[in-house]
Amino acid sequence: MVAKMNPHRVSRRVSRIEISATKEMPILAARIGGCVSLGQGIPSFATPPHIIEAVCAALRNDPRAGKYSLQTGMPELRAAIAAHLLETKGVTRDPEKEILVTVGGMEALVAAILTVVEQGDEVLLPAPTYASHIEQILLAEGVPVFVPLQRENWGLDVEGMERAVTARTRAIVVCNPSNPTGAVFGDDEMRALGALARRHGLVIISDETYDALVYDGPSPLSLESVAEWRDHVITVASFSKKYALTGWRVGWLTASSVWMEQIMKVHDAAAICAPTPAQIAALAALRGPASGVEEMRQALRRRRDLCCERLDALGDAFSYVRPGGAFYVMPRYHFSAAPSRQVAVDILHGARVITVPGSNYGAAGEGHLRLSFGGDEDEINEAFDRIGIWLRR
Repeated sequence: MVAKMNPHRVSRRVSRIEISATKEMPILAARIGGCVSLGQGIPSFATPPHIIEAVCAALRNDPRAGKYSLQTGMPELRAAIAAHLLETKGVTRDPEKEILVTVGGMEALVAAILTVVEQGDEVLLPAPTYASHIEQILLAEGVPVFVPLQRENWGLDVEGMERAVTARTRAIVVCNPSNPTGAVFGDDEMRALGALARRHGLVIISDETYDALVYDGPSPLSLESVAEWRDHVITVASFSKKYALTGWRVGWLTASSVWMEQIMKVHDAAAICAPTPAQIAALAALRGPASGVEEMRQALRRRRDLCCERLDALGDAFSYVRPGGAFYVMPRYHFSAAPSRQVAVDILHGARVITVPGSNYGAAGEGHLRLSFGGDEDEINEAFDRIGIWLRR
């Protein structure tokens, strides 16, 4: 007699994953009510009118706008991405063979990691690291290996990464500018990382979601701009953050044609293609005025400065590294010895402010909170007013 299967048995690859605290904290906040957020990384800016108008016009006038595109994405969008990469980064990519339009940067990351990582493969992560990178590696049945960033400036410890390489190491996943720390890794650091990958035959999956959101200098070096590293690099980017398209779910991935042929298999199985209306929005973003991106960057720079001023005003409650990019700061707290998740929950209940515990980003994040300055100035000020009152309780 065949044994009866448990209908609720969950695969090991899924059961190993925990829901990210980035998503958990807003759910808890909704139950409490009346909370303001320094939590999830959603910028407050509305989708620009010219993008909305382009999508509405296409849906009204072009029947193709509501249908599947090519699996790789609309040809005109891939051509526009190629032109954008050449203009902004000096990167030459063949839009027919080396550019894939994806359902946001997240699908691009999953497709890349599932293509590269086998069961038991080790993947190096500069830590604290983006929580979804950890989840995606676990989904591929890989082993995340955390290499702590330099605490004094959240810089890359390339020597530490060199020491962490073993016979099982397959890849490095790096996010620059960094979510969650807001650090911008310098060109020398990235060149050293590229040389390490080439020396050991590793793949670098480079998450460049925040590349346009840098406040104190030029945008960071893209490793795919260096010819000898191109075969070692898969680059992921997104329209979400710099074009205020978070809900549209559209991004892209670039890689050599050899990698792209394999990545396409995952993309086809998972998504077929990115939604055509979202691709039309992305094309309008690239063809539209660049002034909107710069205005957003300047607004976020002011919010970064405000967030730092408000942290300074709290005295010795926090210490932090001033972020140079993205829209996060990751301060260490000094008012409690409790784990960061407990501190985040205490602030949520006591001050009604959403923060994200540093443990969400690996053990190197423990003792810290990630704060987002993606919200507007009023929300940032209200959040810090509440935290100040709670600390003086």
